[in-house]
Amino acid sequence: MTVILNGMKKVRQFICCLLVMIAASACDNTNYPPATTALEGGREFIDACLKGDFKKASFYMIDDSTNSRELLKLKRDYNTKGQEEKHAYSTASIIILEDATVNDLTHIVNYKNSYDNIARKVKVINSNGRWLVDLKYTFNGNL
Repeated sequence: MTVILNGMKKVRQFICCLLVMIAASACDNTNYPPATTALEGGREFIDACLKGDFKKASFYMIDDSTNSRELLKLKRDYNTKGQEEKHAYSTASIIILEDATVNDLTHIVNYKNSYDNIARKVKVINSNGRWLVDLKYTFNGNL
């Protein structure tokens, strides 16, 4: 009888641990709202990068190995910056210079931020109803 009770106690502990893990993962803020426009997708991606939130940035980016590598480079570069510079980027405004429509599924967002004022571009594509950044374009410029 003692063996059965000990076994049931361990099963209960296991179930409790499992429920805690599920609850903790449910609290994870990876449920970002999908972008409904190209400009929104590009802006969410840019804002996340400026704030150093690369998990959020990856949500608004095409999920492939090349994009992941490029985002990792951006993350590494961001992490080398000092706290003052990180703060300056995180509080910078995004200035949209142009939202150029290539076709119904592709836009090029030209922007700069108020901290460094360097003009940049991101390609945003509609992938299964979600507007996502194709970061590869930023570095090679090919449509």
